[in-house]
Amino acid sequence: MSTAREIRADFDRTSIVMYQAYPDAIADVAVKAQKFGPPFSVGRMTWIKPSFLWLMHRSNWGSKSGQERTLAVRIRRSGWEEALGSAVLTSYEPKAHGSPEAWRKAFSVSPVHVQWDPERTLRGAGLPHDSIQVGLGRAIIQRFVDDWIVSITDLTPLVRKLRKHLDDGRADQAMRLLPKEAVLPVPTELMRPLGM
Repeated sequence: MSTAREIRADFDRTSIVMYQAYPDAIADVAVKAQKFGPPFSVGRMTWIKPSFLWLMHRSNWGSKSGQERTLAVRIRRSGWEEALGSAVLTSYEPKAHGSPEAWRKAFSVSPVHVQWDPERTLRGAGLPHDSIQVGLGRAIIQRFVDDWIVSITDLTPLVRKLRKHLDDGRADQAMRLLPKEAVLPVPTELMRPLGM
C-alpha cells in the first residue's frame, strides 16, 4: 500500500473535532441545543470526519443540497477511541482481516465502519495520503449524541469566507484561515484493524 494513512485532526488531550455538513433544520437545532435532536435521525448511520478539507471537497464548500451548513463537532477522545476500537473497514484488506469471510462476518456485526479516501488540497485535488471517515451505526450513535459531544460550533460563516477567498484567487489568505490539524497518534493495537 503506497498511500500513507494518517489521522489528521484538530485535537487536544481530551477532545477531537469532527466535521459534518447538514441542512439548516438539523444544524439550527444542534447549534442551539449543543447536541443533535430531531430532525437528526439516530436510526441511520452518520459519518464523522476529522479532516476539514475532505468535508469541503465532499460538500463542495457547503453548496451541495442538504450540506449547506458546516458544523465542527468537538467530541471526547475517549468516544473517538471507542468508535475506532469497534470499527471495521468498509472493504476487505488482507493485512487487516485475514480472510474475506472473517471480514464479511466482522463487517456485518460492527457498529462502526471506517473508510479511507484521498485527503484533499484547498482546491480539491487528491493528496498522496488518505483521510479517515468514520460511520457510526445505530448501535452506537446514541452514545455519540448523548455522551461524546463536548460542543458544536457553526463554521458556515468561515466556509463562506474561505469560498469567497478561493473564488477571488486568494488561496494564500484562505490557507491562513483553515482550522489547524496535526497528525493524531493512534493506539498501536488499532493500527492493523484500521488498515494503517
